[in-house]
Amino acid sequence: MRPNKNLTPNGWMLINSAMIVIVLSILYLLSSIIFRYPVHWIPLVIADCGVFVLSFFIYRYILQKFIYSKIKLIYKNIHTLKSKISFKEMDLTLDKDVISKVNEEVSEWAQDRRNEIEELKKLETYRREFLGNVSHELKTPLFNIQGYILTLLEGGLEDPGINREYLERSSKNIDRMISIVEDLEVISRLETGELTIDAINFDIGSLAADVIELLEVKARKKELQLILNHAEDKPLMVRADRERIRQVLINLVDNSIKYGVEGGRTRVSFFDMDENILIEVTDNGIGIDAKDITRLFERFFRVDKSRSREQGGSGLGLAIVKHIIEAHKQTINVRSTPGIGTTFAFTLRKSDHQGVVSD
Repeated sequence: MRPNKNLTPNGWMLINSAMIVIVLSILYLLSSIIFRYPVHWIPLVIADCGVFVLSFFIYRYILQKFIYSKIKLIYKNIHTLKSKISFKEMDLTLDKDVISKVNEEVSEWAQDRRNEIEELKKLETYRREFLGNVSHELKTPLFNIQGYILTLLEGGLEDPGINREYLERSSKNIDRMISIVEDLEVISRLETGELTIDAINFDIGSLAADVIELLEVKARKKELQLILNHAEDKPLMVRADRERIRQVLINLVDNSIKYGVEGGRTRVSFFDMDENILIEVTDNGIGIDAKDITRLFERFFRVDKSRSREQGGSGLGLAIVKHIIEAHKQTINVRSTPGIGTTFAFTLRKSDHQGVVSD
């Protein structure tokens, strides 16, 4: 008889033992009819009881000796493998549906391993891309510096028309490498928690105005207009690391200038969200394809690699923005439409003391 998957081993043995008794009893009754001898009911009942008990213990012996000993070994191995992920050992007794339970545990363990393998594959792909990007970002300025120095050593140093120009170009490439290394260090310290957040109360509107003033000249060169949607006489007090949030605003506004269109605009807006303030940096620039938005905050990811490198920067600005906002236990997101523009939005916690500015 095939066991029901919902039966325990003891239940399966009871049913099968009863079936044996019923079959033997039917055979006995049929034989009595065929050979015309009287049915002895008392001996039949005693024999049925004996057969039932004997078959039950034979089944039990077979299961324990030849099957459950192997199941226990398999289960012990699975328990050992899963012990590091809060796995609770189960008591293997025949009054429980152990086979189904073991099958369930093995299936869950196998699925966990498959998920881990997929995650490791993704991390390995990310690691290769990251190392390749770091190598490429550093290789370009290094080769430029090498070319300038070789030109100077081969006689250019004595030529006043090119020696200063090549030294200045070398200096710019060195600054670019320093910027990449410093940005990587900032991200690493944010990820490991070494870079702590020094939270104070300050006016986010006033800080945004300072950032816009700082980048006004750069925006004017591209004929871009920077707009602050906030009245200066109404402070918006938040509690955060002022210098880190300054870095966030600089990176976002600067990014909108780099990818803006001539005659365009960048707008910084604020919205009251009960316990938080929502800050949006919106431009009407070239926009971003939907397929690229999910990777926008990855290190060195560039939507248009050739154009991005011409614009300068380390390629780590948005990655730093994301890590700073997450270090504040807040969120940042982006929405964009190609040809229409892009909006970066992040939240900051309101200050408990509105109107009080910390030094």
